[in-house]
Amino acid sequence: MVTAYDYPSAVHVARAGLDIVLVGDSAGMVEMGYETTQPVTMDQMLHHCQNVKRGLESAGESSPMLIGDMPLGSYEYDNTDIALKNAYRFVKEASVDAVKIEGGSTERANCVNKIVNGGVAVMGHIGLTPQAISVIGGFRAQGRTANRARILLDEALRLQDAGAFAIVLECVPGNVAHAITETLEVPTIGIGAGGGTSGQVLVFHDMLGMLSHPHHEQWVPNFCKRYANVGHVIQEGLLAYKKEVESGEFPGEDFSPYVMTKEEKASFDKLLEIDSEERIKKQESTAKKLSEADEYEQLKLYGDKGK
Repeated sequence: MVTAYDYPSAVHVARAGLDIVLVGDSAGMVEMGYETTQPVTMDQMLHHCQNVKRGLESAGESSPMLIGDMPLGSYEYDNTDIALKNAYRFVKEASVDAVKIEGGSTERANCVNKIVNGGVAVMGHIGLTPQAISVIGGFRAQGRTANRARILLDEALRLQDAGAFAIVLECVPGNVAHAITETLEVPTIGIGAGGGTSGQVLVFHDMLGMLSHPHHEQWVPNFCKRYANVGHVIQEGLLAYKKEVESGEFPGEDFSPYVMTKEEKASFDKLLEIDSEERIKKQESTAKKLSEADEYEQLKLYGDKGK
């Protein structure tokens, strides 16, 4: 499993033949620039899911399973009808195959059960639950004490009993993740949880080094293996483009394919001659107006200080 947040990344993932695509609320951090996933809204998640769905369908391959991450504030209420209503929005408006929700408490299990009984498949998520960082004290590994590890196992069992078809285990010791996986009948998906889980998930941008740069490297979680440095290639391409435009090398004749016949060019040149003097005067007049307006704006830039 890997995350995807837009049409192009979905096409790449589908063509690579991955089994599951998660449109995670991590989009808030890697696509929107938020410091956490907490500000992400339902409408934003639906927008990303819709784009990814189109990308998966257009890839011309066997389409991976699509899972939408339900954002903070869309399912935590005592009234589980709200969670079901929002899960239906993911299915109806974004055509996802399942939704994912965080947490393994009794209340969360009731929420899972409500959604599953309503006809929508649910993937659970325990361990580090990014939506709850205000409660758990930040992005910290979980289950590193025996008691807390046992609680995680109980949460996993609770979610399985509630009807979750799979469970993400994030940032937990490998032996704990392995024990949970061995206990459950449903598959587990690990992220920073060792190799003893049924499957793995990584964030698209992290694993491909999308934001990497030769001079200031992007921080990525220490559990994430970088399989490429796409950001380096992007940076090289942008710098080359900038250089060629400034020098006049691009576009050049090779990338200026649309031309007139000699006859049409001659006719066009004659048309230009007809009102050339009038156009020059108009150009000079417009340049004068713009110059005067620019000077005025500069004077007013800092209010009365510019007088």
